[in-house]
Amino acid sequence: MKEKSEAVLDMSPTSTVGGGVEDIYGEDRATEDQLITPWTFNVSSGYNLLRDPRYNKGLAFTEKERDVHYLRGLLPPAVIPQELQEKRLMQSLRRYEVPLNKYVALMELEERNERLFYKLLIDNVEELLPIVYTPTVGEACQKYGSIFKRPQGLYISLKEKGRILEVLKNWPERKIQVIVVTDGERILGLGDLGYQGMGIPVGKLALYTALGGVRPSACLPITIDVGTNNEQLLKDEFYIGLRQKRATGKKHYDFLDEFMKAVKQNYGEKVLVQYEDFANHNAFELLAKYDTTHLVFNDDIQGTAAVVLAGLVASLKLLGGSLADHTFLFFGAGEAGTGIAELIALAISKKTNALVEEARKNIWLVDSKGLIVNARKESLQAHKKPWAHEHEPVNNLLDTIKAIKPAAIIGTSGVGKTFTKEVIEAMASINKRPLIMALSNPTAQSECTAEEAYTWSEGRAVFASGSPFPPVEYNNKLHIPSQANNCYIFPGFGFGLVMAGAVRVHNDMLLAASEALASQVTEEHYGKGMIYPPFGNIRKISAHIAANVAAKGYELGVATRLPQPADLVKYAESCMYTPNYRSYR
Repeated sequence: MKEKSEAVLDMSPTSTVGGGVEDIYGEDRATEDQLITPWTFNVSSGYNLLRDPRYNKGLAFTEKERDVHYLRGLLPPAVIPQELQEKRLMQSLRRYEVPLNKYVALMELEERNERLFYKLLIDNVEELLPIVYTPTVGEACQKYGSIFKRPQGLYISLKEKGRILEVLKNWPERKIQVIVVTDGERILGLGDLGYQGMGIPVGKLALYTALGGVRPSACLPITIDVGTNNEQLLKDEFYIGLRQKRATGKKHYDFLDEFMKAVKQNYGEKVLVQYEDFANHNAFELLAKYDTTHLVFNDDIQGTAAVVLAGLVASLKLLGGSLADHTFLFFGAGEAGTGIAELIALAISKKTNALVEEARKNIWLVDSKGLIVNARKESLQAHKKPWAHEHEPVNNLLDTIKAIKPAAIIGTSGVGKTFTKEVIEAMASINKRPLIMALSNPTAQSECTAEEAYTWSEGRAVFASGSPFPPVEYNNKLHIPSQANNCYIFPGFGFGLVMAGAVRVHNDMLLAASEALASQVTEEHYGKGMIYPPFGNIRKISAHIAANVAAKGYELGVATRLPQPADLVKYAESCMYTPNYRSYR
């Protein structure tokens, strides 16, 4: 008798893999061996087939396919399999010395051969992740107007006010499962980049597919263009966004409200909307406003929190004790810092059965004005007030460390070089194994480098960063820096929501994702000082995260895909997109 989790292909056509959307393009692992028809609005063939990135296989079309689909004479005679195409392209990419050139080459590949693009990304994830994601994507956003060649996703500007639903209907795919949206106001640590922030939704969704297994056809990147306050961009002749000051207040919120209502009307209750790089004052309010009516997720607040919590849980093997036994100090009290702090407090609360308010007392935050204490409470923004503890004012990070004596310092400030030699030495004098997390992106904004952390702590630091750093040799020992990268969490987390047909995100799902990630760190990794598993295993990691998140969704009653599969990990793997070429009828 077949297990339920293996019966993917036995389900009705409208409730197949991937949370209830029919796999018409043959993108999931479960449909890998089936013959498919290269449909667009009609059967794609000949010259048009070669220019359809979803179906184009380049020189991998077989002799039979070339006859059936009118390709004779349109291709050189050689038949080259996908593996050889991948080898040739990787050799070509490695010849580029400038990372931005690699980024442009990869985007051009995606535009002409989607499956080969994802094949490269999946098989060479550790090498290519810094190109399609941080740090190179930051430079790509800064220069997006200059490197722009072909539109990707939807651009919804204030010109479309009152017509957003109409704009959504212009997108050719009707079965969208994940939307990543930004308004470009706070791109990484680079500030207001306006329309040019589109590089972030495009990059994030590429990772949703490559790392998490969500089908590319079910992904939609969107930029909400309400103007920019970046004077340099407004004067740039190549800037292709709205040339006006950024809309704020009611005008901004009304526009976002129209967008959220249109998304739900057009795509239904189960489409995931991931907010990306909104400014702090908007990010918290958007999440609070829509988390009870829509399936929404903020990667800067919730994704960062889940991945950092996973690192903290894993680091306990090296630090000893439990979360409740340690004091944590954040340098930076924006959406990332307070989001991480809140999830840590929730995790401590769940483990100790203490109130969250009590658990928060283990966690301290420093902002640009110093330690957040009760004496400052009246002047604090709402998201900082829960972290105002009883203590005398302290003006700088070094004095705060000496006063609070934290086991870990977590940098979310967006300000580089702030974990100085004195700061690291102070941490090392307090702790046998100080935990240093320099999370700000891109690399130039990192609070310190891996080499600095290891050297200044005499090789005792447990180090993790937002951007990648190379291994460091100190005292004849090789230290492997961990990367507390959001892409450990959000692809698998989102895939779990899609897989279960979830209609709401719950904090317990974030805890489940963190636990799944921490469980993937092995003794071998700990031996190298790592608190995250290597990215080479990311799809396996994502499958476990998706299964944990889906299981929690079923437990909480927010999953609509029934019945629950018997083996959620196996089911997640069968639902994952695979980029291998399909055979055409």
